Amino acid sequence: MAGRKMRKSSALSFPLLLTALHRCPMHNAMTPVPPDSQITRRIRDGLDRICAVMRADQWTIAGTAGLNPTQAHVLTYIAGRAEKGVRVGAIAAQLGVSQPTATDSVAALVRKGLLTKAPDPEDARAVAMRITQAGRDIVRGIGLVITATERALETLSDEEQAELLQLVIKTIRALQIAGAISPQRMCVTCRYFRPNAHNEPKSPHHCDYVGVAFGAESLRLDCGDHEALSSSDEQALWRSFTGSFPELNTGYDAMDIASRSNFQPVEESSLSSRGHASKKE
Repeated sequence: MAGRKMRKSSALSFPLLLTALHRCPMHNAMTPVPPDSQITRRIRDGLDRICAVMRADQWTIAGTAGLNPTQAHVLTYIAGRAEKGVRVGAIAAQLGVSQPTATDSVAALVRKGLLTKAPDPEDARAVAMRITQAGRDIVRGIGLVITATERALETLSDEEQAELLQLVIKTIRALQIAGAISPQRMCVTCRYFRPNAHNEPKSPHHCDYVGVAFGAESLRLDCGDHEALSSSDEQALWRSFTGSFPELNTGYDAMDIASRSNFQPVEESSLSSRGHASKKE
């Protein structure tokens, strides 16, 4: 079911999205709101109400594991980073909290035996945080809880959920461009993503990393196999993705640099049997 496919992403994305919306200069509370922008404020007010419920859910879920919501977010974020480990500065930037807040949360998780410190493989002078097996067990338990927000989302049809996911992705991308949110590991910013590569309405997209076709309901907001593109290639990839969804290709956007990009959408015929793009002679 599409609702189940959305669950893991929705748990962290809406609070992060709301925090960024409040910090974004486009939504400065001191700026007079023109009449044609009133719907934007109503949508943000709606997200405020949804996030109030999500925050209550997060306190309940985190509390059952002996954590607060920030600690639960830190633990979940590090769990998705495999064995590489994460520096405290990266944790603070990703979750939109101050470095002292991230430091305090990390210290508490280390005391609880859920994280461990180790030298950063990229810089032996730095310290990276890694999750322990006990920490993974807690993250797994958190992921199994059905929240009130998720039950509400499951009242939407599969098509409505897929459309909402795409609108959330567009909003997150706009916030990234505005500098209000740190770069997210989304399909639509990944070098392995081949949008609209298949002539199949239910599975039009292709992931070159795993070599499979998939539909809009499976678009990821945070993927451990993500590899970032240059800004110009990312812009071209976005335009290729929104070719079938013109309503997503309007409004706030980066400057038009697609014409200077080397990125070219991959045709289905150029995908190898393993799914990876074939090299042209």
